[in-house]
Amino acid sequence: MAFRTDIPARLDRLPWSRFHTLIVMALGITWILDGLEVTLVGSLSGVLSETSTLALSPSQIGLAGSLYVAGAVIGALIFGDLADRFGRKKLFTVTVGLYLVATIATGFSWNFASFAIFRMLTGAGIGGEYSAINSAIQEFTPARFRGRVDLAINGSFWIGAAIGALGSLVVLDTLLIPAWLGWRLAFVIGGVLAIVVVFLRRFVPESPRWLMIHGDVAAAECTVADIERRVEGHAHDAMPAQTIELSATRRSFGEIVRALFAHYPRRTVLGIVLMTTQAFCYNAIFFTYALILTKFYGIAPESVGLYILPFALGNVLGPYLLGHLFDTVGRKVMIAATYAISGVIMLATGWLFAQGMVGAGTQTVLWSINFFFASCGASAAYLTVGESFPLEVRARAIGIFYAFGTALGGITGPLVFGTLIESGQRGDVFLGYVIGGVLMVFAGAVEMGLGVNAERQSLENVAPPLSRI
Repeated sequence: MAFRTDIPARLDRLPWSRFHTLIVMALGITWILDGLEVTLVGSLSGVLSETSTLALSPSQIGLAGSLYVAGAVIGALIFGDLADRFGRKKLFTVTVGLYLVATIATGFSWNFASFAIFRMLTGAGIGGEYSAINSAIQEFTPARFRGRVDLAINGSFWIGAAIGALGSLVVLDTLLIPAWLGWRLAFVIGGVLAIVVVFLRRFVPESPRWLMIHGDVAAAECTVADIERRVEGHAHDAMPAQTIELSATRRSFGEIVRALFAHYPRRTVLGIVLMTTQAFCYNAIFFTYALILTKFYGIAPESVGLYILPFALGNVLGPYLLGHLFDTVGRKVMIAATYAISGVIMLATGWLFAQGMVGAGTQTVLWSINFFFASCGASAAYLTVGESFPLEVRARAIGIFYAFGTALGGITGPLVFGTLIESGQRGDVFLGYVIGGVLMVFAGAVEMGLGVNAERQSLENVAPPLSRI
């Protein structure tokens, strides 16, 4: 069935409104939950190694971090496929429900095996969220705001990190909560936030773009008309309501693979490089920084959260202060610059650490400056893999790139750094920092060569739908 529609253009010309803010709040909270989870385990790693708790070794903590990421990889692939087949909205409750149950169950872990299993299931819920929600947010956001909005939402990971760091200070204070109970309560924080998410998502409609390419044009028209009625002000007159002609047909897995590797080979390579490098650096550092603080600087486990908070500040400020430049200066220049600057700072910080020239406070400040730039680059990696591929395969493409990049970079990172830290030698840890820094600089160079100028363009112009006639 062939049809002509102006739905994408009507969505792109809308002014920013309370409806878009609702979308950001209801869907974007996924990154807050992920930041909370990563920081909790990082802040709690010192406590979890004590005999009064689970008595985990550094390598077991690193393995648990890797299993969390492995779960996210599996979840991204499975739920990404389901989101493209059955719709974005249908997956929202399932993925956040899985996260809710698994993270609370982690607080009831009785040994390493149970802890690792629950962490893996928690990761599966988060990974599923990434696929369905990244695609939905991009499909609802007007083209001229897409870069800054996507960066700000991905940067909100660090709001979750701040909540996790502050929460750890409270639950690990033995004057307030017994040591055997505090770490368990820490995981309840995420479960409480997830309950709020379930409520907010009741008001989020199905993506009109998804409805459109699945032939339900009437429902798509109804949803867009409702959004237009709810939006205050007038449509953005700089973007005419152009129409496109589509045919509503289902796509096989083979067509998806061809779309990624045959039609867009350069974008496929770019997505793999950007996702892999940022995943290695972030997961390696944040899953193991508490071990650095306790093992090399003698910081008490209950004080680790104080050193995570500055990280959160740098990571949040980067996308919020620089995000608009990704819509004005352009994607290629900004992504390449933020990756490269981050890599250089990482190399310098690692060298200072290896030479024993910095203390815990100074290293934390240097990492915060580093992640001011790295957060922009990493957030833009998710933006890139979402907007660079056709609508029919968007969630699956995000899932595939997230899975591949995270499996290669995110799983190996904590394992490598956990092993290097366990050696007790600063030089060994520096080797890990060198690998991460070089990878980030390399990714910046790849972006300059293969990047896509997608700023202020409709998703359908950046990557025409497979069903376009």
